[in-house]
Amino acid sequence: MARYRQTFKDRAIARMLPPESASVEQVAAETGISPAALERWRACALHASARDPSGTGAARLDMLLAASGLDEHERLAWCFGHGIEPGALDHWRQLAAAALAADAEGMAFDGRHERDQRRIRELERELRRKEQALAEAATLLVLEGKPGLRREPDTG
Repeated sequence: MARYRQTFKDRAIARMLPPESASVEQVAAETGISPAALERWRACALHASARDPSGTGAARLDMLLAASGLDEHERLAWCFGHGIEPGALDHWRQLAAAALAADAEGMAFDGRHERDQRRIRELERELRRKEQALAEAATLLVLEGKPGLRREPDTG
């Protein structure tokens, strides 16, 4: 079984992926490699990029920033050089934008939540004060209604 360098495999895989999108048969005719081997290489490359070779979100952000100033051709070469599918950068950019939007909404929610909690505490405090006043009024009414405990009016 013949062994090929990774750079050779990467060039063949790059020909089969966008923007070139050459057919497997065309690349097989050009390179002399069987179509089955080329399809296996492409599947492995796509599977490896789907496993997230970039690791963490911070690594993705670093890659987005690194590729942001490149033109389309340089960007594609950079992606294949780093083992990233070109569409992954666009997907990561969308995810980052959605995360930032969700974070902004969450911050607004936190502010509303704090105001609501403060208002709840104020209302509970007012409710306790009114319950105490009601209990005192009920006690006074009960005391006025009992014959032996009735207050005598001051006749000064």
